[in-house]
Amino acid sequence: MENTVTNEMLREDSRALAEEIVRILDANKAGQLKLLRVNDRTVMTDYFVICTGNSNTHIKSLSGEVEYKLGEKGIAHTGVDGYESGIWIVMDYTTVMVHIFNREQRDFFKLEKLWADAEDIALDNIVTD
Repeated sequence: MENTVTNEMLREDSRALAEEIVRILDANKAGQLKLLRVNDRTVMTDYFVICTGNSNTHIKSLSGEVEYKLGEKGIAHTGVDGYESGIWIVMDYTTVMVHIFNREQRDFFKLEKLWADAEDIALDNIVTD
């Protein structure tokens, strides 16, 4: 299936951007992917993309791949935190915040529980098995 999402759509539509990030992470074997719509719960962003990496190297490569693939489309983050440690990397794309955890940090911080009242977007139509 050909990707019909244009670069302009990614720049202007936070949902399209969030879904593209989910596809990039899924293609690079991110685990436990979650997409939460939080725009009616906070003014800081519209969506959280949350996933788990298998190792510090995997976590850093997931972050690097998101940055690279979106950069090819002319989309840059406004900041990245946690890259040095590689246990929890947060990437800020203004309307989408990307959280890439190791298992221990994800279990400890439990963002899904903290944001339990956010809409959990089904990924069935976004990712492939």
